[in-house]
Amino acid sequence: MSPRLVDLLGVPTHRRDAIRRLAAELLPGRRIALSTHINADGDGCGSEVALSLLLQQLGVESWIVNPTPWPAMFEFLLEGVTESSDKGADALTGIDALVVLDISDIKRLGTLTEPVRSLSVPRLVVDHHVPGTEPPGDVLVVDTYACATGELVFDIACVLDLELTPPVSRALYTAIVTDTGGFRFSNTTPRCQAIASQLLAHGVDPEEMYRRIYASVSLGRMHLLRDALATLDVDASHGLSWLTIPSGALERYNVLAEELDGIAEYARSIAGTRMAIFFRDLGHRQVKVSFRSTGDTDVNRFAHHFGGGGHAKAAGALIAGTLEEVSERVLREARKFLANGGNS
Repeated sequence: MSPRLVDLLGVPTHRRDAIRRLAAELLPGRRIALSTHINADGDGCGSEVALSLLLQQLGVESWIVNPTPWPAMFEFLLEGVTESSDKGADALTGIDALVVLDISDIKRLGTLTEPVRSLSVPRLVVDHHVPGTEPPGDVLVVDTYACATGELVFDIACVLDLELTPPVSRALYTAIVTDTGGFRFSNTTPRCQAIASQLLAHGVDPEEMYRRIYASVSLGRMHLLRDALATLDVDASHGLSWLTIPSGALERYNVLAEELDGIAEYARSIAGTRMAIFFRDLGHRQVKVSFRSTGDTDVNRFAHHFGGGGHAKAAGALIAGTLEEVSERVLREARKFLANGGNS
């Protein structure tokens, strides 16, 4: 017999216990800063906004401070929320606690890493990644089985009996729909779909959300995609596909970094591909590398070879060197990794 909706929506006991520990720090009258990783994605942004709106229901003042600017494509979520990323570490002054969302390692906080390390207030974490070497906080609501950090924020609302208003629901839907690739990736679970159904029942218009998230791209993004596809290369014998964006491409087309999201999927979509790689030359001997995989290939394990990480099917790393040096090194190691099974 299929699981009933009420069973799917039940919050697991270990999550309930962790959420209650988190809630002990979220008392009325407190001032809480929220943060997520550099180049925030839909899960990071949606989770931050949803939690900020939920904290208002608890009488807790909160604001968002990220290490990089808020993505333009998610500005529609910010109504009723204070976003202070432009203040940098100064926005951490006078807080009673910090909540870090969608991060498993403190280094993903970029320029905020050292200021956060030096905080004397409680540092709380809500995340669904494999734990890193240095978690950004001590009170953890962490579960790698969650489809997105947004799923855990949904659980916070349930456990604390908070209202899923339309703005909260839109933010959570953004988190979940983006991190599951529009409910196409392997992290899409029956529970994930059940939560989405609840969000639709609480005011989410799926067509409007599709338009805002996926159907409002700039002309510059299309030019950039054209150039990236022109670099597409495939090693069919290893199941390896890759794309490249050279230094200065974003500036040439007046494109923001968040508009690169999804380009790696074009390489992953090629039949026979086990690992797709997207190289982005940042200049100054820094290359951002995104890894995507299919089947049982674990790119999180592979990314660890380069000091990166993420999920089994989606991970990344920042690697020092020229584009030519980094791509040659990564492709060489990828072929070895895939030849050895792709999961060790």
